[in-house]
Amino acid sequence: MSVAEEGLSIDMMARAELTTDFLKSLSHPARLILLCRLAEGPAIVSELETFLDLPQAEVSRHLARLRADALVRTERQGRTITYALAEERTARVVKLLHQEFCR
Repeated sequence: MSVAEEGLSIDMMARAELTTDFLKSLSHPARLILLCRLAEGPAIVSELETFLDLPQAEVSRHLARLRADALVRTERQGRTITYALAEERTARVVKLLHQEFCR
């Protein structure tokens, strides 16, 4: 294997690992639904609880995972925390999944 091929192989492996981590974040139904909802716009936890019909603790746990995986960001205004997608790439992937599987 040439040096250029070896570099490409290492780069591809690193990108594959990043992609795998990203897909693991999407692999739970509640997290995927949260991302679908946030692709429509920011929301507060109580809205997300109602949307998912899940207890606050469970919604918060999933949001914490998505935040740790850098898929969502938060904005605090007083006691209210608003969640939004952290980057456009996540919105594009979620919208594509919605088009393919939720119609």
